[in-house]
Amino acid sequence: MEELIVSVVDLMGSSYELGLKQGEEVKTTQLIKQLGLLENLTANSNVKKAKEILKTISPNLLEELGGLAKGLEMELDTIIRLYSGYDVTFPSMGCTTFINDDYYVRNYDFSPDLYDARLVFSNPIGGYASVGFSQQVIGRLDGMNEKGLVVGLHFVNNQHGAEGFIATTIVRMLLEQCGSIKEAIDLISTIPHGFCYNYSITDQSGRGVVVEASPEKQFVNFGNPLMCTNHFESTSLQEKNMKEIQRSIKRKEYMNSLLTEELSPIAAYRQFNDGNSPLFFNNYKEHFGTLHTVVYLPKDLSLIIGVGENSEPMMLSLRKYLDGTTNLPEVIKGVINQRV
Repeated sequence: MEELIVSVVDLMGSSYELGLKQGEEVKTTQLIKQLGLLENLTANSNVKKAKEILKTISPNLLEELGGLAKGLEMELDTIIRLYSGYDVTFPSMGCTTFINDDYYVRNYDFSPDLYDARLVFSNPIGGYASVGFSQQVIGRLDGMNEKGLVVGLHFVNNQHGAEGFIATTIVRMLLEQCGSIKEAIDLISTIPHGFCYNYSITDQSGRGVVVEASPEKQFVNFGNPLMCTNHFESTSLQEKNMKEIQRSIKRKEYMNSLLTEELSPIAAYRQFNDGNSPLFFNNYKEHFGTLHTVVYLPKDLSLIIGVGENSEPMMLSLRKYLDGTTNLPEVIKGVINQRV
């Protein structure tokens, strides 16, 4: 058993100030170790193109990258290459999400070696406040914003790629710029996609939607309740799935079997976070181990979080954060059991 510690980060101010604070954070934490990995993954990134696109579709994110460059005392072009998520790929990962009228519950499965281990509360000037788990510092694996929009990514395939943004950056854009499912669908259609991902989305309406996104096209599938894993179901995109998708299909089938139970948010959390659950994995060395379980409740802007396996749930509130009526913890701790 190994301890896994997730830092809770509080960011307020202009986009530049957010970047500056995070640059200083990177220099003094384990995140500095990612630089070597990111250098290898982004060696051929088109910085000029990334900058042009960000100026048009997400100028605040470009401003944040400028602050990050200042905080890390590095050139802006280097920071855009390393952290913008443009024309970069990560190893495959797993994610399982269930959405109903009241909540969005999700497991994120990957490797602790490539995990930011950061839960970020962000209240930027000129964008929606949000809470979510970061990746590559500015990106988000999943999150919820002040309007109740919830978004999470689901890896499908990195063998069908094109020049575009990685899903973590796209999730961040949606959370900061969109207040509803419709706005998220509209924005996602304008962003160049680097690889094949599903995006599971809900908002305060309680509706659920999956956007199946490849570099060439996107398909939108509504559902209530809705389940999402790591494969495309739209006929015209199925050819882009990985050859082996049985694990993804089985997780979805298991979630279907839970529909008759009408699980409460905390019961859903337990179902996902139980180390013996078919939805929980400890294949961390294969980039497929459950790192966090989170339940987002968009109607009251609260969330239930657990790190690692069989974790006692922690209750937090984005609304209380914005009201200034809560004290955020410094860290969230849990344990993982790495299978040898």
